Amino acid sequence: MTLSGCSAAEAFPAGSSGADVPAPTAPVFDAAAALTKLDTLAVKGRAPKTGYTREQFGPSWSDDNAVEGGHNGCDTRNDILRRDLVDLTYKTSTRDCVVATGTLRDTYTGTTIAFVRGQDTSTAVQIDHVVALSDAWQKGAQQLSAEERRDLANDPRNLQAVDGPTNGQKSDSDAASWLPPSKGYRCTYVSRQIDVKSLYSLWVTQAEKDAMIRVLQAC
Repeated sequence: MTLSGCSAAEAFPAGSSGADVPAPTAPVFDAAAALTKLDTLAVKGRAPKTGYTREQFGPSWSDDNAVEGGHNGCDTRNDILRRDLVDLTYKTSTRDCVVATGTLRDTYTGTTIAFVRGQDTSTAVQIDHVVALSDAWQKGAQQLSAEERRDLANDPRNLQAVDGPTNGQKSDSDAASWLPPSKGYRCTYVSRQIDVKSLYSLWVTQAEKDAMIRVLQAC
């Protein structure tokens, strides 16, 4: 089944030809497979947020991780910018690692955003954790090793360059309380959350699972 309401080009913007980070998903979407995988996830209540800090998931944008794209000499944030933006230019003397400018075709809003690196401009494009780290912490990540949490925070399958203000609106929400404004991307978004939660043995709440089912049944 192809992704409803969103072409492959819109949902999966091409990055730099030199990017060595894998795309987050394939451009063909299978709602039945996502529903089947969702049924393999444990359903539990949200654990307390006690003890959560960003540092529990390692240094921000660490290149020292075991997932594909790690140990390539570039930090994870720039890896994802290179993957998800087009028309890239790079900061000089960074071996085409640090992105200076580019264009984002934002999957969350369906808009096009110019990225310009700078103290007052970089936040226009942010890197979203598709499964928010705080949400992960309350749904099983407390039980992961420090290395596994670091990998979760830097896994390209859990990362997407997106519109900064929209990322701020999402915050640490799960699918029960927030979905991308672009309805055409919601099937892929929920499927990616299910994939990540399956990969890292995280659970879902009943409200979250119900919301995911509603999205997937409409795909």
